[in-house]
Amino acid sequence: MRLLERMRKEWFMIGIVLAIAGAKLEPSIGVNGGPLMPEITVSYIAVATIFFNSGLSLNTEELRSALVHIKLHLFIQIFTLAFFPAAIWLLLQLLSITPINEWLLKGLQTVGCMPPPVSSAVILTKAVGGNEGIVVTPLLLLLFLHSSSSVPFTSIFSQLFMTVVVPLIIGQIVRRYIKDWLERKKPPFGAVSSSVLLVIIYTTFCDTFSNPDIDLDRFSLILILFIICSIQLSFMLLTFIFSTRNNSGFTPADTVAVMFCSTHKSLTLGIPMLKIVFAGHEYLSLISVPLLIYHPVQILLGSVLVPTIKSWMVSRQKGVKLTRPTV
Repeated sequence: MRLLERMRKEWFMIGIVLAIAGAKLEPSIGVNGGPLMPEITVSYIAVATIFFNSGLSLNTEELRSALVHIKLHLFIQIFTLAFFPAAIWLLLQLLSITPINEWLLKGLQTVGCMPPPVSSAVILTKAVGGNEGIVVTPLLLLLFLHSSSSVPFTSIFSQLFMTVVVPLIIGQIVRRYIKDWLERKKPPFGAVSSSVLLVIIYTTFCDTFSNPDIDLDRFSLILILFIICSIQLSFMLLTFIFSTRNNSGFTPADTVAVMFCSTHKSLTLGIPMLKIVFAGHEYLSLISVPLLIYHPVQILLGSVLVPTIKSWMVSRQKGVKLTRPTV
């Protein structure tokens, strides 16, 4: 299963590149008012499909058991949705004097506001053998993003409710009645969400490439890539140091969950959320670029670090067992 999930993620990253390339070749298909009618099919149907799919696949029994780890859950939520965006905001005050594209910098701020994913962080945590099951808080995310949006709060809230909350609840209700069938057949939830997400990415960049006034320089892209890699490595090191202190109260397995879930950001929730909060914004695609970069970087860095972290965790757990007094 892990191999299949890894392959799906690799194909998804290739799909992102192809979606952007397709938008570059023929942007007229996916622009607002075009044949795909993204103002309806994407803004409402595609986003609702992703969260209905999430509702179907979300195992509430595992969710309840995860809530037992209150301290772990609280730390990750505070780090992800308070410390992370605040630290990015401070960093952007320094970067604002650089020639980096201002819309990419705004996109970097939105990355900081994203919650942890319900996929990559969990998979990497499982690959090591750590704990997982962190609850996402989309309303807090909306609070951080709203200040940069020209869309009225009431419009954002109503569309968020109709395209995110309602489909998620309906998916959970349907799951109750077909739970046995879902566990037996194991439908490809991840593949469905990824496919719909690629359509959203495609239409987002169609708007960009159809606007000749929007330009993206390579210098800004390279710097954003370097900044993102530095942020991830720095924050993973920071969470590791904090969670391994003697008085932290975290086990080695908890440390793994803290490192991955606190520093990873959700593309599946992020892109639809940006589509809602920045609806009709001409620079939406540029704002989305840092998140599209952050996603593959977090997967690649995580995959590289898994063997080292697993080795560390196993040695720490053995050390704990050896130090326990025998009866």
